[in-house]
Amino acid sequence: MQTQSDKLVVLVTKGIESELSSVAFTIANGGITAGLKVSVFLTSTGIDLVRKGGQRMTHVPPLDPLSSLIENFQQRGGTIWACPPCVASRGYTQEDMLDGVVIVGASAMHAEIKEGAATLSF
Repeated sequence: MQTQSDKLVVLVTKGIESELSSVAFTIANGGITAGLKVSVFLTSTGIDLVRKGGQRMTHVPPLDPLSSLIENFQQRGGTIWACPPCVASRGYTQEDMLDGVVIVGASAMHAEIKEGAATLSF
């Protein structure tokens, strides 16, 4: 039985090619509104969401533009983690990422889960 937690981890594997990336950040922002400490872990093509300029390539009406969703998420205290091998395999470095994005392995996500964080994946 999982203990109750005020944490949520959202795993995003879809990038600018999928409306699910906008859905993921809409739900992540909703988690913050609900009082949760929310972290987003990006893997695979999800990395392109936080490559400078990448988030401006997706807008799924009637949702807010992805760039606004991500900016709002960060301004409200959300944490964004980017998978190191996924970043490297695309030839990106920290300088290519939006400010505040942390390139870190899945252990950061696992630590939150071990502390009882709920999880969602997109």
